[in-house]
Amino acid sequence: MILFPAIDLKDGKCVRLKQGEMDSATIYNDDPAAQAAAFEAQGFEWLHVVDLNGAFKGESVNSAAVGAILKATRNPVQLGGGIRTLEQIEDWLDRGLARVILGTVAVRDPDLVKQACKAFPGKIAVGIDARGGKVAVEGWAEASSLGIVELARKFEGAGVAAIIYTDIDRDGILTGINWDATIDLADAVSIPVIASGGLASIADIVRMTMPDATRLEGAISGRALYDGRIDPAEALAILRAAPQVEARS
Repeated sequence: MILFPAIDLKDGKCVRLKQGEMDSATIYNDDPAAQAAAFEAQGFEWLHVVDLNGAFKGESVNSAAVGAILKATRNPVQLGGGIRTLEQIEDWLDRGLARVILGTVAVRDPDLVKQACKAFPGKIAVGIDARGGKVAVEGWAEASSLGIVELARKFEGAGVAAIIYTDIDRDGILTGINWDATIDLADAVSIPVIASGGLASIADIVRMTMPDATRLEGAISGRALYDGRIDPAEALAILRAAPQVEARS
């Protein structure tokens, strides 16, 4: 079970949004690379990064900041936001990313996701961001007609390394993860699922260790870490002490 600390990038700075609204950004660190190094020093073993500007623009915008992050940490890094072509995927993987997260393109062009999985085995994750049970795209600015499970099932057997499911209505407002919807998604597909959006306290960390949640790959935490609502050492100790289950095939 992995706790992924999050670095969301806007204009080269480490920020957090509320419910995906760009004008609600709170700046937490002017130096994302230093933040990445701090997370590694705290004992985290992965890093989740989102290029927020890129998600809205449809192309990478904060590439310099991401490059600095990759140099600052030895931890594997997964990145989403504005990555829409095989060439962009290959370029980022060549630069040292462990995983590329595809969101909007997974809705617009699912065949490209499948091609990417074949070309880069184990390196492709799908981001499913939903509002009101429907998938949102273009940096959460547009709604689609697709349901969460409907989209996820398009990639069964394709080799997707993980699905990152974000409940936009809960993101950044510390109301707790939508465990029901997240676990329902994990039950519906064989692809590992990562919970995102709303992780608020140690209670959510403990919830990750409950039997019905142990099938998840992990969860992402942003604001709760930055605000000090979660102590990294305590959270990681809880997860490491939890019973481990074998991943489903």
